Amino acid sequence: MNRLTKFARELRRKSTDAETFLWKLLRNRRLKQYKFRRQHVIPPYIVDFACLRKKLVVELDGCHHADPKVKRYDERRSRYLRAQGYEVIRFWNSVVFRKIEEVIDDIIHALEKR
Repeated sequence: MNRLTKFARELRRKSTDAETFLWKLLRNRRLKQYKFRRQHVIPPYIVDFACLRKKLVVELDGCHHADPKVKRYDERRSRYLRAQGYEVIRFWNSVVFRKIEEVIDDIIHALEKR
């Protein structure tokens, strides 16, 4: 097993509350029968959630993503993933808890337009 796969497994075990909450709605094809993977490896990165069939990546961001260095890293990462054919959508953790219906609607919209 490679280093990224091991790290992805560790991330699954240490999911944030927001990731756990959203995963309950995405897992087992619960969202319109779309299959999502959690902490999925797309070398050289690990993404929070991915629907491989639609090439959609869903990222959840905590407050540390507001840091300028982290923002630049996230932008580079998103550019790379887009170059691989993925669409990347991001949500703040706090929005997942406050406006889950809007988050789900945005994910469905992104899936259906691809």
